[in-house]
Amino acid sequence: MAQAQEKNSYYATGRRKCAVARVWMTPGSGVITINKRDLDNYFGRATSKMILRQPLELTETTNQYDFHVNVRGGGLSGQADAIQHGITRALMKLNPSFRPPLKQAGFVTRDPRIKERKKYGQRGARARFQFSKR
Repeated sequence: MAQAQEKNSYYATGRRKCAVARVWMTPGSGVITINKRDLDNYFGRATSKMILRQPLELTETTNQYDFHVNVRGGGLSGQADAIQHGITRALMKLNPSFRPPLKQAGFVTRDPRIKERKKYGQRGARARFQFSKR
């Protein structure tokens, strides 16, 4: 990637559930591109867009950097959280003094919750097959 070669470009990886987001941050006007699509075109829900912008609003860097994101796996909600995690990590590389407020808001820690596996002899992870006494 040409963006990763620039001196003032920052790269970070964010994860959530099965989603993995690769985030490149460069100085710019606040444009966020996800999988070669505009932010508004990629996410339909306003909550997903809001989740992405939270670290930028907290550090007051909303319209100062452009983000180019490649995200794979999971659903749209998990992808939004993964991108948020990647943006947070890129901001911390840019300026280490951003870490305490981001940590306080809970953006630094990766959410470890994943789907529980299905067990044999059962309908799902916890759900059982219907029991019939007679």
